[in-house]
Amino acid sequence: MPVAEPAGGDGPVAPGDPGPVRITIGVAISVPEPFGSAVQDARAAHGDPLARAIPTHVTLLPPTSVPVARLPEVRAHLAAVAAAHRPFRMLLRGSGSFRPVSPVVYLRVEEGAQECRVLEAAVRSGPLARELEFPYHPHVTLAHGLSERVLDEAHQEARGFYAAFPVFGFTLSRFDADEIWRPWCGYQFAD
Repeated sequence: MPVAEPAGGDGPVAPGDPGPVRITIGVAISVPEPFGSAVQDARAAHGDPLARAIPTHVTLLPPTSVPVARLPEVRAHLAAVAAAHRPFRMLLRGSGSFRPVSPVVYLRVEEGAQECRVLEAAVRSGPLARELEFPYHPHVTLAHGLSERVLDEAHQEARGFYAAFPVFGFTLSRFDADEIWRPWCGYQFAD
């Protein structure tokens, strides 16, 4: 079930303006503090321009454009997915890379990867069914689209990274006009 939704909706709408017809959303498992900030700080230190625009996360649904009119159906779908799953432990350890296919260095999901795969398949069904550009691989992005030298440095520096935490749910986020991802609604797993 949804547990939190920030006030404000889609922002002010002028009288007679129906507002946006579509919205870009994503669904992810948030990486809690202090790990989330540590990853953002590392991204910023490597010069990643997206370091502060994207909260630290493991993606369950990549950026997806949906009609605003379908948001109630999307929310009901996500609530049902959350209700069908249980909390699990996630362990992030060490680094990996999608190069040469994609210029990304990431933190490896060593424990919890199978739970992420099951969740991703459930989230990316029903009203959120869509094809993916690449096969799903749970990870936490550490550096993206930077020079080979910087990607090499990020990969090397994160080899000793370790973070373990419980996962109690996931978050629906939206991509706003200022090109920043903002958490919009949280969904808790069943106990």
